[in-house]
Amino acid sequence: MDVFAQLAKKLDELPQGFPATEDGLEIRILRIIFSPEDAEMALKMTTTPETAEQIAERLQMPVEEVRAHLDDMARKGQIGSLRMGGRQVYRLIPFVVGIYESQRRERLTRELAELFEAYAPHLGKTLGGFEPHLVRVVPIHAAIRTDLHVLQHEDIHQILEKAKSFRVQDCICRTEKKVLGDPCTHTIRCCIHYSMEENAFEYFNPDGDIITREEARKILDAADREGLVHLTYNAVDVPAAFLCSCCPCCCGLLRGIKEYHSPYAIARSNYVAHIDQDTCVNCGTCRDERCPMDAIVEEDGNYRVLEKRCIGCGVCVITCPSESLTMRERPITERDEIAKDMMDWSVRRLMHRN
Repeated sequence: MDVFAQLAKKLDELPQGFPATEDGLEIRILRIIFSPEDAEMALKMTTTPETAEQIAERLQMPVEEVRAHLDDMARKGQIGSLRMGGRQVYRLIPFVVGIYESQRRERLTRELAELFEAYAPHLGKTLGGFEPHLVRVVPIHAAIRTDLHVLQHEDIHQILEKAKSFRVQDCICRTEKKVLGDPCTHTIRCCIHYSMEENAFEYFNPDGDIITREEARKILDAADREGLVHLTYNAVDVPAAFLCSCCPCCCGLLRGIKEYHSPYAIARSNYVAHIDQDTCVNCGTCRDERCPMDAIVEEDGNYRVLEKRCIGCGVCVITCPSESLTMRERPITERDEIAKDMMDWSVRRLMHRN
């Protein structure tokens, strides 16, 4: 088995998966992203964050040689690197969400984008085919009434207030569409990463800009006005994570639900949209311009929400001219599960994938 086949097998053993195809699409993708030497190093990595010193000791190699190689791989989006407990650590990351999202700028060639589009239906069946859900919806802050019971992990403003470091990067999905000659009209630089660590992105910040908490809030508020859906890891306690602002025309996960039959790609928020029939003016804005999931339908001139299809993003609520749309708490028995932390998520996902 060559080094790329070994790496593909190792990535498929991660909770997110990296399924094999009959025509070897996944191997062709890895050959573009990794050199043989980089693939060899990736095979030696673990998902447990380690410092360069720890990895060098484990591999019996000089520290500076290992650090230089790791930093180069991290810049190319082949492994993850972050600041944890005041130390820079490195780890093996899944193909999605992870390696592919890091192939921005010159690394995302047309060939790679085309291969990923061909591979997406196969990958989607694994990513969104097993519990627990891969990511979850965080509702628009302005759409949630103050009288509703809102937990910290459900409130974007509380998430931002708790975090200490922020950076913004280009959306990989819109970048891919642009490379393929079908650019999206939505803002491309709106993918926010945050960390509970001070100065988390000072040492290593590929393809991104370090921003302030206020700048992060403005980016998310602008995304709200554009009708974008906020997604993050499907876990409560995450020390470093992302806040993507996604559109249904580009987002691989939203498309996964609608096109690839991936029921566990996205967990709904604990809220569901509701239309007051007495005040609704039947303008159709919510259905025609805002809802990313086709969850609002017209029947006999009136509009209603398909509650099982609604993901609770709140995109429709903030532009309703008659304020007939509101968010209600979803019954506890109908809520999607959220993991305690990423370890809990990983264990449960591996159990369901056997």
